Amino acid sequence: MTNSLFSVKLKAGPYRGVLILNETENIELPFNFDVVYKNKKPLIIIKNGDERIAVDEIKISGDSLHFKMPVFDTEFKCVIKENNLEGLWINHYRKEKNILKFRATFGETKRFDFVPGKANPFFEGRWEATFSPNTADSSKAVGIFHHVEQTDYMTGTFLTETGDYRYLEGMKHGDKLYLSCFDGSHAFLFIGQLHEGSVLKGTFYNGAHFQENFTAVLNPDFKLRNADELTFSSNKDEKINLSFPDLNNKIISLNDKKFENKPIVLQVMGSWCPNCMDESAYLSEVYNRYQKEGLEIVALAFEKTIDFNKAKQQVSRLISRYQIKYTVLLSLQTGKDKASESLKFVNKIIAFPTTVFLNKEHKVVKILTGFNGPATGVEYDKARENTEHIIKTLLK
Repeated sequence: MTNSLFSVKLKAGPYRGVLILNETENIELPFNFDVVYKNKKPLIIIKNGDERIAVDEIKISGDSLHFKMPVFDTEFKCVIKENNLEGLWINHYRKEKNILKFRATFGETKRFDFVPGKANPFFEGRWEATFSPNTADSSKAVGIFHHVEQTDYMTGTFLTETGDYRYLEGMKHGDKLYLSCFDGSHAFLFIGQLHEGSVLKGTFYNGAHFQENFTAVLNPDFKLRNADELTFSSNKDEKINLSFPDLNNKIISLNDKKFENKPIVLQVMGSWCPNCMDESAYLSEVYNRYQKEGLEIVALAFEKTIDFNKAKQQVSRLISRYQIKYTVLLSLQTGKDKASESLKFVNKIIAFPTTVFLNKEHKVVKILTGFNGPATGVEYDKARENTEHIIKTLLK
């Protein structure tokens, strides 16, 4: 972080940030953050439910404020005006509708600008959700909503068969539900209304580039298909080998001596993917625990670019953030279709991350689609238990 001699000071304290998703329809995505000072340098702490994202790549010059989000290739360019901020959020992953107007008000701690009513936690629980209902793109999800201490303030998430929507935060207002999330990659807004006392109908906004309708009904017994049923190996007797460059542009193969007679967890991922970020943080811990017992983890990154130096830069930020010590390779390809072509031993890659477990002979034992991260609570605990059960079995 560098400051010019005559820079305006970024005031410490709470802020309410807003991204303008649709100026014509006045659709705004709110989120909260704090500014604190550490060793006389500003630190921005973005808050979504229990999540705290520390932003330290900050530059102030005069009244201009520029900060980059950690891990993700997005940034803010702002002007400081009487302790408030005005400017733009720029998402470099997208080519269209990738620049959103941004403002932040100092001293405001509310997320959604409503006064909480009499506590009535009727959104509490597990909901069977359908996105884009009655269309060819229809898909199922599980909504998990929690009223904080039985108030109108809420946290929650949606689980899908390819991952979760991470940390959502908001509130109930009358018979309406408002939830939002901003983590540097996701800019999610959910607005729903209860109909006939039991059916939640609403709209999901993903930044300015996408929106879809959703419906949901309370259903504590609803479950999605198992993560190990969606992607599968066409031949479990096939020995798997892959060869891709590492970040030093050295070709690494699963046939290398380092991996000989060792079980391997193959993580098909991208540094741009928040669910992959959650899984990478978890797998980094797993590797530190089980590497001495012979486990190897290999991440194969499908970035949003085929340029080696750019891909290396993006992946390096993820490695640094989560102190990843396992092997990370660059596919230099983009998208699920290219991932499917690269990994011909599976039927199809339908999600990032996809996690492939290979035994000591490097034959496929199990494949898990998606990852339920820490925002999913109990589901995250189940995912960890399942993963470590598989690993312990492979190490025997």
